[in-house]
Amino acid sequence: MNMCKLGRTGPTVSAIGLGCMGMSDVYGPTDRGESIRTIHAAIDAGVTLIDTGDFYGMGHNEMLIGEALKGGKRDAVQLSVKFGALRDPQGGFSGFDGRPAAVKNFLAYTLQRLGVDHIDIYRPARLDPNVPIEDTIGAIAEQVQAGTVRAIGLSEVGSETIRRAAKVHPIVDLQIEYALITRGIEDDILPTCRELGIGVTAYGVLSRGLISGHWSKDRTGQDFRSHSPRFQGANLDTNLALVDRLRGIADSAGCSVAQLAIAWVLAQGDDIVPVIGARRLDRLNEALGALSVQLSPAQLAELSAAIPRDAAAGTRYAAAQMAFLDSEK
Repeated sequence: MNMCKLGRTGPTVSAIGLGCMGMSDVYGPTDRGESIRTIHAAIDAGVTLIDTGDFYGMGHNEMLIGEALKGGKRDAVQLSVKFGALRDPQGGFSGFDGRPAAVKNFLAYTLQRLGVDHIDIYRPARLDPNVPIEDTIGAIAEQVQAGTVRAIGLSEVGSETIRRAAKVHPIVDLQIEYALITRGIEDDILPTCRELGIGVTAYGVLSRGLISGHWSKDRTGQDFRSHSPRFQGANLDTNLALVDRLRGIADSAGCSVAQLAIAWVLAQGDDIVPVIGARRLDRLNEALGALSVQLSPAQLAELSAAIPRDAAAGTRYAAAQMAFLDSEK
């Protein structure tokens, strides 16, 4: 496994991380045994960065990971945890809470569910518009001093918020969506992170399966993607046509479409760590194969020509969720 330092002040982590959200939430039914086997296989393959959120399955994901880490596996990984999203009994989202008192409360429950004494990277999942980011980061910084948190990250915030947060405490990474068809961070956010020595943990590198090469127009379901603009109507036709362009390039590179998309993110810089959301062993193994794909300058240029920066049809979230993204403002 290739390793890299997460930002200027962060820990050394695997070049690919494992995102566990899909094992508990939003993508339909899951198999607990298969999820745990997948986590174990990732660790055995050298993946050290495990990402979750306390609101994934209303705590289910943290308990799942806690179970998977029993038996001495905790010391082999760095746990990245997002907090702050509020859920209701029906599973809906009802806002965000970044108050200092809430930070301590969320963390206490996270430590209990995971069965650990500290979190390696702790981050607010979104910006609370009613709480200054300085207050939220300051509360996490107190937990760094207390030893229950090792490092602080951010998620889906813009450059101004990043700069304000970094003045309170060193920020090791920004978790944000980044993919061949989701490249908005290149304008301002990524340069800001690089200026400040902040790494990027990129989620959505396969655009929720859209550019994995495994999605087809006749695939149906009532998971999160049924409400995503990029998976709807004419948008889906346009986006799947982009995937067709990738197939030939993947063939010439000797890899799958998914591996090509992950390799593209890996090629954007050692300060960017893709977090792949594999829920099954076969998807994990496919994703890890991207580490062996070395894209040439010619292939990267061919990808840029095949997938122009603004080629994707539809926003990455529905309008109500886009409104929560400080990174899009």
